[in-house]
Amino acid sequence: MAASESYTEPTTGYWQDLTPEIPARFSATPPYRFGYPVALPCGRILVLPLRRLPDGDRAVASLIANQASNLVVGALADHMATQARALDAAIIVGLPTLGLAFAALVAERLGQSRYVPLGYSRKFWYDDALSEPVTSITSPEAGKKLRLDPNLLPLIEGRRVVLVDDAISTGATAIAAIRLLQTIGAEIAGMVVAMKQTNRWEASAAALPVRAVYGCPLFQRSDAGWMPLIETQPTIP
Repeated sequence: MAASESYTEPTTGYWQDLTPEIPARFSATPPYRFGYPVALPCGRILVLPLRRLPDGDRAVASLIANQASNLVVGALADHMATQARALDAAIIVGLPTLGLAFAALVAERLGQSRYVPLGYSRKFWYDDALSEPVTSITSPEAGKKLRLDPNLLPLIEGRRVVLVDDAISTGATAIAAIRLLQTIGAEIAGMVVAMKQTNRWEASAAALPVRAVYGCPLFQRSDAGWMPLIETQPTIP
């Protein structure tokens, strides 16, 4: 299927700019073609590429933080820090991989000198007791585990923490992080993300307070473009 037929395109130019208005080549109303504009709390517009899912008939709006400009990442981190501040946590815990693009910036904006990163790779000194299996919508392979460096235990044992990630979609990574952190006695104040990618995650993580800068629905393909499925639109923040 050609890009013109699927209403998707290469993402090279996306996530680089914030604009005061929706760029002329993108629609402000459905059906959407190629990009989906979202308004940040500051009023500026970020256009997200529409990424067709493997089934071919549905799509999601996409954010790849480590391909975004410093301007966009910084602006999103500003708004995420505002949300995180309300959760009143002692330290930020960053989720891999793309959540780490925001965690340090959010911590800095909260006046915290460091944050705790979780990761997927196993260093030789790691303890398998400090790991949890996880899958995600973009990385479904079996055997992946969320891991904590044992040297960072004193930073979060018994403390109130906020999880930071780029997006929440299925909730699988968030649930794995909660299981891992609760085994060491951390108090989970909530989670802050740049994007709620549909409301699918609510079924598994309904008890977790999740705050976001913006939210996007699931999209269904039509002959004219991508139509948002209103019932999948998440609430904001």
